[in-house]
This record gives sequence, C-alpha cells and structure tokens, in this order.
Amino acid sequence: MPRKRPGQAPYRIMEIDPWLAPYKNDIKLRMDRFTHIRQTMLQGKIDLKSMATGYLYYGFHRTNTGWVYREWAPGADEMHLIGDFNFWDRNSHPMTRLESGIWEINLEGDDALKHGQRVKVAVTKSSVTTDHIPTYIRRVVQDPDTNDYSGVIWSPKHPFKWTDGGYGRRKISPLYVYEAHIGMAQEKEGVGTYDEFRKNVLPRIKAGGYNAIQLMAIQEHPYYASFGYQVTNFFAASSRYGEPEALKELINEAHNMDMLVILDIVHSHASKNAAEGLNLFDGTEDQFFLPNDHPAWNTKLFNYAKHEVIHFLLSNIKFWQEEYHFDGFRFDGVTSMIYHDHGLGEAFDSYSKYFSMNTDVDAITYLQLANELIHEVNPFAVSIAEDMSGMPGMCLPIRYGGIGFDYRLSMGVPDFWIKTLKTPDESWNMSGMWYELTTRRPQEMNIGYTESHDQALVGDKTIMFRLADSEMYAGMEKIYHSLAIDRAIALHKMIRFITLTLACEGYLNFMGNEFGHPEWIDFPREGNAWSYKYARRQWSLVDNELLKYQWLDEFDIAMLKFSRKYRVMVKRDLQNLWIDQERKIIAYSKGGLVYLFNFHPNTSQAEFFLPTHTVGEGEYKVVFDTDEERFGGQGRISHDMVYRTAYRDGKGVGFNVYTPCRTAMVLKRM
Repeated sequence: MPRKRPGQAPYRIMEIDPWLAPYKNDIKLRMDRFTHIRQTMLQGKIDLKSMATGYLYYGFHRTNTGWVYREWAPGADEMHLIGDFNFWDRNSHPMTRLESGIWEINLEGDDALKHGQRVKVAVTKSSVTTDHIPTYIRRVVQDPDTNDYSGVIWSPKHPFKWTDGGYGRRKISPLYVYEAHIGMAQEKEGVGTYDEFRKNVLPRIKAGGYNAIQLMAIQEHPYYASFGYQVTNFFAASSRYGEPEALKELINEAHNMDMLVILDIVHSHASKNAAEGLNLFDGTEDQFFLPNDHPAWNTKLFNYAKHEVIHFLLSNIKFWQEEYHFDGFRFDGVTSMIYHDHGLGEAFDSYSKYFSMNTDVDAITYLQLANELIHEVNPFAVSIAEDMSGMPGMCLPIRYGGIGFDYRLSMGVPDFWIKTLKTPDESWNMSGMWYELTTRRPQEMNIGYTESHDQALVGDKTIMFRLADSEMYAGMEKIYHSLAIDRAIALHKMIRFITLTLACEGYLNFMGNEFGHPEWIDFPREGNAWSYKYARRQWSLVDNELLKYQWLDEFDIAMLKFSRKYRVMVKRDLQNLWIDQERKIIAYSKGGLVYLFNFHPNTSQAEFFLPTHTVGEGEYKVVFDTDEERFGGQGRISHDMVYRTAYRDGKGVGFNVYTPCRTAMVLKRM
C-alpha cells in the first residue's frame, strides 16, 4: 500500500465519504487488523487461494496405497472412524493424534472405502463418546427409516466432466438476479430436484431475461423449513434434491446459457445440531463457536477470532468455487456478523453506531479476507452482502479501506414498499419515495429489489398479495375486471419499474414474483400437517393464456429487455425533473431518457408540462410504458405521438404530455 503524504486521508474511503473523518482511527484499526491476520494466516503462502485448501487436506482422500481421513479436533481425547466399511465397529479403526489437534487414519487398499458407503466418526471426550458426521464430508444422507443422518463416501467411478469453458473468464454486468429454491421450484406438492430445476426452470429464467441465478438452501441442512439458513454440513450439497453431479450439471448448463450461478452462502451462524453438524464436534463448546447462541435464531455463532475457524470458512468458499463452479456468493446475515448485538433493534441512525465497542472487528476482517479470496479464485466473481445496517465501505475495495463486496442488497427498499402499501394510495409520499430509491453510499453498488423470499414467507405478503389480497382467487381471469385487480396489476408494474430504474446497479427477483405468484411460502411443518401445498411454484398459472398472470410476466420480460437495451442500471447521470406530492407525479432523466410516473389513483393529467432541460431540445417519442394492453393496461399512452419541446415562461424547456393515472412512461429524444 503506497505511503500517504502528511495531511492526506489515510485511506480513500475517507475521501469518498468525508463524514467518516471522526472515525479515521476506527478505519485504521480495521485495516491494521486485516493486514496482521492476513500475514499471520498466509505463513509463507503467496496468496489466500494457496492457503484456503482445507478441503484438500481434511476429510477423505485417496492415496497411493488406499485412503486417508483427517480432522481438526483439538479437544478430543480419542477418535475412531466407523461406518459401513467396518460394520460400525467402534474399536477397530482408531485415529492417531498429530500436532495442532489434527487427527489422522490411513486405510490400506483402494477398496478400503467404497463409493456410497456411510461413515461417521466416534469422538471421545472425558470418557463420553458421541458420534458425529465428518466436518469436511461432501455428501450427507438421511436414513428413511430412522431419520438419522450419515456422511457418505463420495468417489464416483467417472468424475463429472465440465463443458462450461467460459467459467471464470467472463464478467456479466449489470446483474439481473433470479433468486430460487431448488426444492420448491416445481409445481408438484413435494421436493423438487436439481434435474427438474435444470430441465423445467432454467429455460424459464433464461427466457425471462435474467442473467444470474441465486440458489438458496444448497448447503446441507436437516430442517427443510429453515430455508437453508441452519446449515450443518458446509461442504455437502443438499441430498434432498439429488446427487452432487446433478447440481454440477445444472450449473454447467446455466453457464452454457450465459448465466451466472450465485450461492446463497451461510457463514453468519450454524445449526446447533451436534449429531449432524459442527456443534460439540470435539466434545467442547468452543471449537468453532462462541459461548452464546444467537438470541433471535437460536443458532451457533462462529468465533471469527480463531484462525482455524477462518481457515475452515475460507476453504469452504474456495471449495464451492473450485468444485462446483459457483460464480460468487450472496452472504447471508452480514449485519448479524459485524455487530456483537447482531444489529437487533438498532436503527443505525448515526455514524457512531458503525464504529464502537459493538462492532465485531474480527468478523469484518473475515469478510475482507473472504472477498479477497473470492476474487483471487475468480476475478470476475460476484459477492453480495445482505446488510441492513448500511455499514460504510461495505462495497468499496479493501485497498480503499472497505470490506470488499461488489454489491449490497438494498434491504431498505422492500421495507419502504411494505410501509407504503399499508397506507392509502392518496397519502403516498413522493419525496419519501425518491429519497428511499436514490439514497445510497457513495460509489457503492446495490442490488435493488421490491421483494425477495423474505417478503414471500408466511407472516408476510408479496406485493401482489398485499395489493389484491383475496380478490386474486376470483379476479385473475382476463375476461373479468374489478377495480381491485386493475389497481393491483397497475401498481405491481409501476413499483417494479421505478425500483429497477432508480434504486440499483443490479436487480433481483424471487421466483414466481415476476408474475405475481399468489399466496405465501409455508414449508411442511407440524402446524400445517406437513403439507407441501405452499412450498411450491404454480407455473401453470402463468402458462394459462386465460389468466392475467401472463400480463405481469410479459411486463417483466419487457422491462428487463428495455433495461438491457438502454443499459439503464449503469447510467450515472440521474436528474430529478419534478416531484409533485399533490398530483402524485415523479419525473426524472437518466441515460438520455425521460421517465414520468403518475401514481395518482384516479386523476390523469391532460397536459402535464414535462421539463427536458437535462436531455435537450427536440422531438420526443414514448419508447416504453406500463399501460400497454399486452401488460394488462388500458392502452392510453401513444407511442406514435411526437412531442416537440418549447420554452415556457416560468417552466423552462419541455412539452405538454398526457399522463394517465397509475402509469409510467419513458420518452426518448428522436
């Protein structure tokens, strides 16, 4: 890092955000800690990817003479490998303790362990023996009779052959992310598979115009209803959906369709399950975790101050990139990681909240190391932070004093829409809308969205369900019309369009929400008699030409096509042209286009004067609008009309335009 001149800000983050000046010592502490831990962890290695190789050392591996199995378990007194191979004999295969708490056993003979055999490790601590699944195991299965989970030796005779020659060699920007869950991606009342997703859903995502898939619930988790956020086996792809090769085939095909695949990775906490997961693995409580559980999630919290924990998690990141060709990660629960109180109930209404004794500097150091590693393995990889606190520098380069993510999720945007939809249409705050959709950290990129899986769960509602409610059950036939459904369809389109054009440098949608999927997500549980009725996606609704879901789907496709054509999300010349609270109008220019939104529930403006001084004088025509009949609109906006600018006293340069209520239009100078 270059030496700073006297009086110069110590890191560029201070220049980008001058409000950080009082906290320069905190930024320096962050960077000093990162530098120290990085140097200590490398131990002579040239880079992080040369160091993060735990999965190549620990776990099960073939050798020239047979097999070797290793574990890091410093607290254990004895360890024995057990499984199908020795008829679960607890004494026949003791492991040898090496230095630094590492245990090892060598098994002679190529067939000492066989593909598909179940294994566990018996760990003895203070004369108490418990069985555990190996920490680096790559496949875990559940016994259908006993419901017990076991590790599985996974060494197929014919390894998977990748054909995605462009992996790691292409950058896709801007991102149009389709958030998906393999298990609930099918219409059947059951768990979908990797193969079904590849055959049935991938083509839909591609046809919809999305160029990235964000897969949830991939890391193995015993509790299906946790949505994959209570992980037990960090190196195992969930066996619920099929074999590892099926996931690889899915990713391989997505790459050949020019789509990135992003893993929703959970390094913020872990399941408390001891038999299946990391908890109490070596007989102690502090091998991987802090002593206190997460107060809201009742899960275990990683101790990011321990180098062995950092090594485990970094190795996990590299594993998913190298073994499965994931193009990046969406990090779950970043806010929970970087604050000792996990950000619970905190408003983060001042900069002092980001730099205090409450900040977990060890967690921030881990995230910096993780981001450096991700981009070492693949320079074009994508990292996304789920952070609701707005930590400064989250998406600035580490060399600037940042944490190194590429994007943060705009978590305040869906919260804003929920609050807005709970108020009468007549009281919607146009200035508040503009502020929420345009305010973000300087030079940091955001993934904007109106709703993700969070808003689709039981206890919450999707935007379409909030707008239409029970009317959806009877009012979605194209031949039927009602004020409630007309309002819902109009606002569903407008909310998405203004979010995409204002609130982000990347856009995200949760599967099915693009066409207004009805109802909520409710995984099988005792409270619903273990039903899969709401843990699925009803694609037949959007495929039915008689239903209005097609209109919303057609709009979503057209919206993304428009965004790609005009590269909407990469333009940086946004200008506010007009905000009118009484008439519920917002107008702005961006990328040489003029946008006009009329959110009024019933008042159209026959001759609204639209300023165009930021784009220029000349003739304008509409190139996109939300009121087209193919989108379920009324067709009130002409694409043939030519608007000629003129100077108006007191108003400047512009023209009069008819703006119908609950519509949005985009005009371009010809």
